[in-house]
Amino acid sequence: MIYIYRSYGTIISIGIKPTNEIDMNAQSWNKLNYLLKKCKIKTEIKSYVRKCVKFHGFPAAGLLISVFMVDLALEKLGINRDEKMYAVSETPKCAPDALQVITHCTIGNHGLRIINTGRFAITLNTQTHDVNAEGVRVYIDAAKARNYPVLNAWYTNDPRHKDKVDAPALLKEILEAGENILSWEYVEVHVPKKKKWEAIMCSSCHEFVPDYTLQNGLCQACKRESYYSKTSTHER
Repeated sequence: MIYIYRSYGTIISIGIKPTNEIDMNAQSWNKLNYLLKKCKIKTEIKSYVRKCVKFHGFPAAGLLISVFMVDLALEKLGINRDEKMYAVSETPKCAPDALQVITHCTIGNHGLRIINTGRFAITLNTQTHDVNAEGVRVYIDAAKARNYPVLNAWYTNDPRHKDKVDAPALLKEILEAGENILSWEYVEVHVPKKKKWEAIMCSSCHEFVPDYTLQNGLCQACKRESYYSKTSTHER
């Protein structure tokens, strides 16, 4: 079955089950392709959806919406997706994957920043050497989303419909709505300055880290609670 995330992470299912493999099985792809064709999605968007689903692992609702968001941002910014650009995702859910796949702005190449405002929105901006860059911000417009009852119930995490969303209708509404649930605005993006740093050894773990991350001689992992616990005193 397809697993589709609500805005706050609750999972509902509609017919294509994700596996532990990166690629969905043939039957799952056939079902997704059928819906794309039925909803008359344009060829370029179809290609984006397939690439994003393959990367993400399964067709989440937020991922499909993000595909339309990125496409709209590229159009309004007036640049080709192969041009150098930078991106911001205001949510850690789904949208970063669509940005990475379509624009090649990734966390690893410093082209993507995730600034978790809690809003489902993205921003693309052009490359610049100034302190501000011209950008386009795209977001789900609450007023427009109300025109799609099932999608709106999912988006608002409506408790009256919790765990009772008509999942096939949700996916269909997302694909049919496309950019019609989105709004956009021109913005100036504040470009963070690249920090100069030197490697300093943490006084506790004795690993090197950038000097600006140290606090009282300790790296962030040693200063705060680490994300892991050692299982052995032996080191390889």
